[in-house]
Amino acid sequence: MAPRLPASARREQILDVAVQVFARNGFHGASMNDVADAAGVTKPVLYQHFDSKQGLYLALVDEVGKRLIAAITKATAGATTGREMTELGFRAYFRFVAGDRDAFLLLYGTGASRDEEATAAVRRLTVDAAAAISPLIAIDVDAQHRRVLAQGIVGMAEGVSRHLVETGREFDPDVVSRQVAELAWAGLRAVHPA
Repeated sequence: MAPRLPASARREQILDVAVQVFARNGFHGASMNDVADAAGVTKPVLYQHFDSKQGLYLALVDEVGKRLIAAITKATAGATTGREMTELGFRAYFRFVAGDRDAFLLLYGTGASRDEEATAAVRRLTVDAAAAISPLIAIDVDAQHRRVLAQGIVGMAEGVSRHLVETGREFDPDVVSRQVAELAWAGLRAVHPA
């Protein structure tokens, strides 16, 4: 049994462990028993913090999504050019993926795709990520065009990450981010106002 922690610390500990459980087993393959066992708590303690498996999963998606967007926002805050923003944004993203593959699998692995509410939560995260990236696109296009480009950038990063994580390849996030940023920047430079 895990030592008694304050409620907020226990909640964080459960979330940390649950990321691994869901990433490895998928939404449907993971159980509240699995999470409780991994966290070293009883099921009643687990249910004091989360009313259901879906509630726990949605809290995880929210938490991991906030961490990812915060990492990108922080990394790009000091950038002075569009190219620098592109490079720093991708570097933050790929460092996040390399540093926490379980968090990436939680969001974009195939395990949650059959649960409508979980799928909707990940979709919202993708939209939020594109919304956070959109203002960083430093080219002269209207807001709608910028949102479409931001969605493409998110999809490109997700696709590359999915390939790297699902194949189990070790990768240097700085090298991968530089390669993907070069592609994205070349594409952005070629964009013309509609």
